[in-house]
Amino acid sequence: MAQTEYIVIRALEDGVNVIGLTRGNDTKFHHTEKLDTGEVMIAQFTEHTSAMKIRGKAEIQTAHGIVESEAKK
Repeated sequence: MAQTEYIVIRALEDGVNVIGLTRGNDTKFHHTEKLDTGEVMIAQFTEHTSAMKIRGKAEIQTAHGIVESEAKK
């Protein structure tokens, strides 16, 4: 079984959206989750998920480091 990368998303405000995007010729949204302050989601890239879009203020932890997204405007 291939090793897949996990990321940890911690919401720093209510209403953070995590959106999974598909692989293939046409990139499409395939899954969304809404997190409130303090909630944590552990996600992984799969054969179906090639990217994730995060809207709202959150801390994203990966094997490559930690990044913070900005608050919703």
